[in-house]
Parts: sequence; C-alpha cells; structure tokens
Amino acid sequence: MASEMVPLALSPSTIVIREHPKSIRVGKRTGSLLFKAKAFGPNSTVVAPNGSRFEGVTSGPPDPYYELLEAFEADTSDTKVNLWVRAYRVELQPFVLNVVKKAEKLMLEKGEDKEYLPMDGLAEFNKVTAELLFGANNPVIQEGRVATVQALSGTGALHLAAAFIHGNFPNAKALISSPTWSNHKTIFDDAKVPYSEYRHYDPISKQLDFDGMIADIKAAPHGSFVLLHGCAHNPTGMDPTPDQWGKIADIIQEKNHIPFFDVAYQGFASGNLDADAYAVRLFVERGLELLVAQSYGKNLGLYGERIGAINIVCSSSETAVRVKSQLKWLIRPEYSNPPLHGARIVANVVGDPALFNEWKQEVELISRRLKSLRQRLFESLSCKDRSGRDWSFIVKENGIFSLIGLNKAQIDNMRNKWHVYMIKDGRMSLGGLSLSQCEYLADAIRDSFHNVS
Repeated sequence: MASEMVPLALSPSTIVIREHPKSIRVGKRTGSLLFKAKAFGPNSTVVAPNGSRFEGVTSGPPDPYYELLEAFEADTSDTKVNLWVRAYRVELQPFVLNVVKKAEKLMLEKGEDKEYLPMDGLAEFNKVTAELLFGANNPVIQEGRVATVQALSGTGALHLAAAFIHGNFPNAKALISSPTWSNHKTIFDDAKVPYSEYRHYDPISKQLDFDGMIADIKAAPHGSFVLLHGCAHNPTGMDPTPDQWGKIADIIQEKNHIPFFDVAYQGFASGNLDADAYAVRLFVERGLELLVAQSYGKNLGLYGERIGAINIVCSSSETAVRVKSQLKWLIRPEYSNPPLHGARIVANVVGDPALFNEWKQEVELISRRLKSLRQRLFESLSCKDRSGRDWSFIVKENGIFSLIGLNKAQIDNMRNKWHVYMIKDGRMSLGGLSLSQCEYLADAIRDSFHNVS
C-alpha cells in the first residue's frame, strides 16, 4: 500500500513531512516554531525554521585551474594565450590521437558489452600497463611480483596509493619535491599522510638542485616514502640524468626508503616510451620494492576517460597477492569498479603490435613538437631580450611544462595587459601554445620581467 504523505503547513518557511506520523507537537519558543516528534523514520524531512541544517558548512577553497578557465573563456581578446591548460593541443585545438580513433573503431566493430569490471579493473589493461612500465620480460612481471590495479587516472592512482600507505604504514612519512604538482599535497593531506619537501629546483640557476635533493632525501627519516617524478617533472621540466638517478637510488637504498614514482608523461620527455621508463626500471633492477602511479591522460590523450593504474612491486608473488587484496579493499567503498571504455582503448593500443607501433610514432611526434615550441620561444626571447638573461633553460627542460620564474605581480601583468593566462606559481604549459604565438608570448614575458617588479 502506498504511503500516505501528510503535509503540515506551519509557516511559509517551515514544512514537516512524515510518512504515517504517530505523534507531532508544535509549540512556541522565543518567537520561533519548536518541533518535537516521536517515531520519525528515515524518510522524514525536516527543514528548520529560518535556516538550513547545512548553515555551518563553509565554502571550499576555489580551484585556481577552473577560475582561470572561466576567466579565459570570458576574455574576448584575439591575442589571448592559454598557458595553464593541462592537456596537449595542436594549434590550440583538442587533439585525439589517430591510434585512439582506430582502437575505438575496432571496439565498435566487436560490439563489446558495457558490463561492470572487477574491482581491480580490466585484466587485459592491467597486464599491458605493467608491461609498458617495467618491460614485458622484466623478472618482476615474469615472477608475478607486481600488484597492479586499474585506477581513476593519475590522481586516482596517487590517492589509492596514499590511502594504502596510511592504512598499512600508519607512522610513515612522505617526501615530495619542491616544487611539485599542487595536487600531490592535497592528496597526501586528504589521506592523512604527513609529508615534508626535498629540494628539486634552483630558481636562480633554473637547474635541478641535485645536491639539495640528495641531502634532503638523506636527511629524511628512515623508511620514508619518497615521491619521485619518473620523467618530465611537473612543474619544472627538469629531470635527473641517468647517472644522477643511480645516485638517488643509492641514497634511497641506504636509508631504506620506499620509492613512489608518479609517471604521468611517459613518452613526452624523450619521445621514447622505454627511455622515459628508465628511472623506474633502474630502481626495480636494484631490487627495490616501490610504488608507481600511471596515467594515460596525456600520452594517449584520454583525459576524460580517467584511465590509470597503481603498481606496487613486491619482494615475492605471495606478498603481491596480499597487497592487491588491500588495494581492492580500498576500491570497494570508493567506486567499486573503474571505467571500462578507456581501459579497453589502452588494452587494444598497447596489446596490438601494429597499433602499439603507430602509437610510439605519434608520441614521438608530440615530443618533437613540444621541443620545437621550446626552441621557437627560446629564439624569440633571445632575440628580443637584450638584457643578457640566459633563456637556455627553456630548451633544457623536458615535457610539457616550464617554470619561467615570474612573480605574482608579473603574472598579473601577463594576464591583465597581455591576456596570457597562467597559474600563480609561474608554470607554463606548452601544450596550450601554438608556434604562431611564441613571438607574442616572448614580448609578454620580456615586458613582465623588465617593467614589473
């Protein structure tokens, strides 16, 4: 029998609705209505007089990326430049890789279903993503020592790993680079994993602060989780050399730290997927247990598909099974099952030799174009700026980002005078730049550096 809904109109600002109310009294107190009820069930709704039960909820902090998006879209200038966009563009337009289009066509032809995935994701995806990262013939793959689960892109993979750390290493501390991607701090804060910073970048020389990096990792408490950018460091674009990676691994082994790699741009640094996995594979070769978060947002352009993975390399296959069970336990109350479509795209591209070779070629082209943008901007700045400032760091950086070194007032000048939009730390995303804009951007940078303090 349908429930009888009984409305009581008490005042224009107050309504109580109850299914089969047993007892309701309405009284007056200090000029407001006072409600007392018995046997109010879970379907009851009470709207308090002259206010909300959520009145005490404060506003969350604004997200700088989306504030910039709104401002950029509202700007009607023909010369506006987007340097904050977190996606790769081709002459300012969104770009879908040809290999992705082919993979989706194959999926459509197969007529595949839309069923739920297991908690740990698509098995074919988990297999190929681990092989792409470590190498298909790596002993850790052959011996089943990697616990891999599909995650909600890089952010989801990092958060899942941070929750795993909090749950299984309650006294552990993390170490993150200074500077780093801002969301790293948010993720560790949310997971209640305390962290400190290690030096990564010298803003004066515009170079990797390798000595400071080594000293800070060495000074960290034994057994810390050290978050490392596998390649194409965000936001500086400055990566250690192979020799420096070896020395970092030495210190991490000496201090019994646990490496935690964030690999969001595999292929974007050098143009070679294997070369960009060098650091991860070196640490595995050293026999280190480690964590690696992966994302396919950038290198396959699957931004909206939210496809990534967390990989945890263990000392034995038995340990890997237990670790994977803990990851699945974390996934269940959060989202139960990861998305299917993007996982199938990756599985088809990486798992098919022809598509995989085509993807490698496309990644190389993207990397070459990013390098050409850096070269054009460097040449424009060097030609226009007669102050003697050295702009060569721009072409020494890797990947999609560059930390140009502007202060807040100069960044405001870039936006207000030149319609150039960038986040407050001075990071430029070259993914949103076109070759034709480089000279204009050089004018804006030169003006901001020399005419604004």
